[in-house]
This record gives sequence, structure tokens and C-alpha cells, in this order.
Amino acid sequence: MSDRVYQIVELVGTSESGIEDAINNGIAKAASLYGKLDWYEVIQTRGFIEDNKNKYYQVHLKIGCHTH
Repeated sequence: MSDRVYQIVELVGTSESGIEDAINNGIAKAASLYGKLDWYEVIQTRGFIEDNKNKYYQVHLKIGCHTH
């Protein structure tokens, strides 16, 4: 196995339907911006409240992008 170096990006994925969808939305956006992704870490989960109800989920992610 060769040594690897990663670029780390941080972003917040969101979804009205759940935490897993918020993670997947964040990963999809990062892939469209940075290409090959290798791993992610959930830093924080939270929600947005509207009219005293959960409106959508927010997931703060660190994502490791493969460098060439």
C-alpha cells in the first residue's frame, strides 16, 4: 500500500427527510466539487426549527478527498 495524502473539506449537508439523506447530499455535493472522495466524519448534527417543528436536518461533515 502506498502512502496517501488527503485534502480535507468541511461542509454542511441538509435534508428535510432525515440525517442519512443530509449526509448523502453533502457527499454528493463534495463529489461534484472535488472528485474522488475516500472518507467522511460527522462533526455535528442539528436541525432547523420552523413553526415549532423540525423543518430540516443539518449535518456538519469533514470529508477526505484523494489527492493525486
